[in-house]
Amino acid sequence: MMLPALAVVAGLILLVWSAERFVDGAAATSARLGLSPLLIGMLVIGFGTSAPELVVSAIAASQGNPGLALGNAYGSNIANIGMILGLVALISPLAVHSSVIRRELPVLGGATLLSAVLMIGGMIGRLEGVLLLVVLAAFMVYSVVQGLRDGSDPLSSDTETDLASHPMSLKVALAWTALGLVLLVASSRLLVWGAVSIAQSLGVSDLVIGLTVVAVGTSLPELASSVSALRRREHDLVLGNVVGSNLFNTLGVVGLAAVIAPIEAGREVLLRDWSLMTAMTVMMVVFAMGWRGRPGRINRVEGGALLAMYVAYLGFMVHLVVTGAPTA
Repeated sequence: MMLPALAVVAGLILLVWSAERFVDGAAATSARLGLSPLLIGMLVIGFGTSAPELVVSAIAASQGNPGLALGNAYGSNIANIGMILGLVALISPLAVHSSVIRRELPVLGGATLLSAVLMIGGMIGRLEGVLLLVVLAAFMVYSVVQGLRDGSDPLSSDTETDLASHPMSLKVALAWTALGLVLLVASSRLLVWGAVSIAQSLGVSDLVIGLTVVAVGTSLPELASSVSALRRREHDLVLGNVVGSNLFNTLGVVGLAAVIAPIEAGREVLLRDWSLMTAMTVMMVVFAMGWRGRPGRINRVEGGALLAMYVAYLGFMVHLVVTGAPTA
């Protein structure tokens, strides 16, 4: 038990560090190749900060633990909204100015509903996984086209400032990107082994470990980048970070894992984890889009509500493990 626990801790630390290096290197490489700051931000924020979830879930699925992959994706989405967005908004209310984010929020809602439809049969198969990846690819193409047109969007100046804080040559950027990717894979394998071993020792499903310990760990890069953006008062970057990451988790992470190995999605996942993820996503959309003529803004009360929901969810999951109740 001690060795798997150490593997999880070491894996998480290395995962966060390597994800930071990978994102910095990828962003600098893209900038050196002449891509627009907004386009870099949209792709790097979404894919880059979801790289830990993507690699961890792919390795988990390939090693015969698809439940860990699904739990990692959905648990990370819940953590992104409840822990990250809730905590950041509690510290400082977030004003939403970006039309890019307003456009992506309904897409995230649609992707969340699509994931429920695919789980109705109790299994996300390879065909459903391909569908999720195709939807993600179509969205990325659409984002590229729109991103080239929205150069004046407030998110553009936010990402430009963020990228300017990591200047490096193309050679150095490529080196950091490659090193970050290699370490991402290595740390993910270590983390998956430790998490599965702990789950087997405690007699709980790997889904629960994915929804809690692994999900929180793989969400740490999003938390770090969100806090950094908040210090620079780049509110749109904070929300863009969460929305982009959740889109990639819902479509890309689950889709890739399902293509590698079909994922069994029990009724408990739909009623408990997906329902909470959907409720929090709807709340985020309503808060960020504005309602009754109110401009988009996530205030401290709303942030506190999201954080409280997440804490209650973690407490409930711990209760299930302690009492030995069915978890999946």
